[in-house]
Amino acid sequence: MRILIISDIHANLTAFETVLEDAKNDWEYVWCLGDVVGYGPDPNECVNLLRTLPHLCLAGNHDWAALGRLDIRTFNPDARKAVDWTRDTLTPDNTMYLEALPTTFVIGSYTLAHGSPREPVWEYILEPLIAALNFPHFETPYCLVGHTHQPIIYEQISENGDTEAIMPAYGQPRQLNGHRQIINPGSVGQPRDANPDAAYAILDIESNRWEHRRVPYDIAAVQKRMRGHDLPERLIARLEHGW
Repeated sequence: MRILIISDIHANLTAFETVLEDAKNDWEYVWCLGDVVGYGPDPNECVNLLRTLPHLCLAGNHDWAALGRLDIRTFNPDARKAVDWTRDTLTPDNTMYLEALPTTFVIGSYTLAHGSPREPVWEYILEPLIAALNFPHFETPYCLVGHTHQPIIYEQISENGDTEAIMPAYGQPRQLNGHRQIINPGSVGQPRDANPDAAYAILDIESNRWEHRRVPYDIAAVQKRMRGHDLPERLIARLEHGW
């Protein structure tokens, strides 16, 4: 089975639709690693679209923030404003959908978490050292995470826990070799690796082949909708820069 791996849609319907069009018939099921909402102008539209697909989805920190499960005083002012707007905008039905999302999931050789296996909702894995500390917290060969908005693979290369970071090679399927790995597909709706193109991945779980992908989308259309909802200008500008 081929799985469409997505994460951090962040209420960006245009990016989400573009990813689905780009992936076309290359997948049979969706694994979403969390943060369906937050930041962007289309929270209900993104939840509604995801719910039409055969999928499983995890809760991310912005999903929890929209539910009032996190103290948003730890968020920056722009993020807090977006959280408040999202909370007020979500329909009761979509709020109930987000409330039911799990924080982790294990399926076959794969553990899924939004942030990390150690702290599923909140921890950022941004460097090999943090990845190395997380390997003892899952038992499967592979762990898929989001949250950082940066596509990357962390591979454990020794029994001592030494870990290296492997940058993605877009459009080039990678055979997962049985070495323990923590893999991030990047963000659909708000990339933060200086590349504004939407990021996602395709995983063939039978052959254990992984493929990072990128696709440009109509950023200006999203920015226009954000301004229409009076969302913070910094959140609007960052989409075109990928930070």
